[in-house]
Amino acid sequence: MNSPTNPNAKNGIQTDDVSQTQSQPQVTQNIPGRRPMKAKAPAQKSAGAFRTISEVAGELNVEQHVLRFWETKFTQIKPLKRGGGRRYYRPEDVDLLKNIHHLLYSEGYTIKGVQKLLSVTRGNLSARVQDGLELSGAEEVETPIARAVEKNRDELKSMLDDLRAMRKLID
Repeated sequence: MNSPTNPNAKNGIQTDDVSQTQSQPQVTQNIPGRRPMKAKAPAQKSAGAFRTISEVAGELNVEQHVLRFWETKFTQIKPLKRGGGRRYYRPEDVDLLKNIHHLLYSEGYTIKGVQKLLSVTRGNLSARVQDGLELSGAEEVETPIARAVEKNRDELKSMLDDLRAMRKLID
């Protein structure tokens, strides 16, 4: 600390000295008379660890406000809230969010469709989504759009049959 380039060092005042900061590791806090605290690299969390909203948003590649919105639409998502309203998502919540994200963004479901699916499966989307993922290579996954197209096709076939029957009556 006592160096000729930093005359205030003996008074306990730290100043920005370029020659000192270039060779030292990055320090998050300098307190006179104490050993400096080094910046820690973010540690990998275990699978059972709780996640913050920023970690989950980064993992799903969505904005944080989207997760907050989903909390209002899907009552099954219940993160723990600590002081100041900070959210901590359980591993089960993260799995549910991943499944919701998959259904909304990959399979084309609407929020209402995912809500219905959640009520039918009693909140257990894991088996439904995994079954859909396994089938996607071998056969077509049934999505709301595919169901609507199939329904319309059936109605059109029925109308065509009716028209053919009417034509026979006329001829």
